[in-house]
Amino acid sequence: MVQRETVTDAPAYLRDVVTMLCREIGFRTYQDTDRLDKTAQYISDRFASLTLPVTRQTFRYNGKTYQNIIAELRGNASPEQVLVVGAHYDTVRTTPGADDNASGVAGVLGLARLLAGTTLSKTVRFVAFALEEPPVYRTHNMGSYHCARILHDNAERVEGMICLEMIGYFCDQPGCQHYPLPFLNLKFPNTGNYIALVGNLRSKGFTVEMAKYFRAGTDLPVVTLNAPPVVLGIDFSDHWSFNKFGYRAFMVTDTAFYRNPNYHAPTDLPETLDFARMAKVVEGLKAAVEEWGK
Repeated sequence: MVQRETVTDAPAYLRDVVTMLCREIGFRTYQDTDRLDKTAQYISDRFASLTLPVTRQTFRYNGKTYQNIIAELRGNASPEQVLVVGAHYDTVRTTPGADDNASGVAGVLGLARLLAGTTLSKTVRFVAFALEEPPVYRTHNMGSYHCARILHDNAERVEGMICLEMIGYFCDQPGCQHYPLPFLNLKFPNTGNYIALVGNLRSKGFTVEMAKYFRAGTDLPVVTLNAPPVVLGIDFSDHWSFNKFGYRAFMVTDTAFYRNPNYHAPTDLPETLDFARMAKVVEGLKAAVEEWGK
């Protein structure tokens, strides 16, 4: 029987995933193929425990093999219409990566756990991407780029992509939230007590629509920003890859280095994250995906 996530157990589940990736496995760089393989197996097992079909999408980089892990919740009426929800599971050498990006992986797994057994008209694919960080960052060697390219080559009908990139750090002190451009301080809060949905201009309609559904599922504050690449950070994750193939995509994020002082540091640890608010992010995503999938 599939164990369904509840409001009360979601924070503990998310904490378990983040702790496993950071404490038990540790650094997950492109050089640590044994640890990446262990991570891939762990994610695959988590998906399989939900009775979701799991596939591995392998690719080569610098003479080594890496794996995207894909689980599918197939739609029953219009299965050809696909929504991708993904996060990368690698890190840089300097950090165990609790927020970046064990939090995103936990969010994808938590969302899959919430939706497992749900009947949707359209198909949702949950993807854990192998490589996102340097030296492959923003190149065709990213795991998400391989995934998007294959979808494009197969002419699949991808209606959108949601990238979970650092969703666990929140702060409530005035002035703890920063922005890439000064005028944004006039538009957005100066406390980091919200989650952001961020994408390019082409993805604005998709972002705004999903944000509306998201708000219906949680009381966590949400802001949206769709802007050109001149706004530093607007495309700094796996949604970049999907944009390259013309897909609408946005990032769900706590804004990374604009808020979290532990970014890419040894101090990016599980105890710095707010798992209760992380669970609210997942609840909002559940509402958004269910509404999209009708």
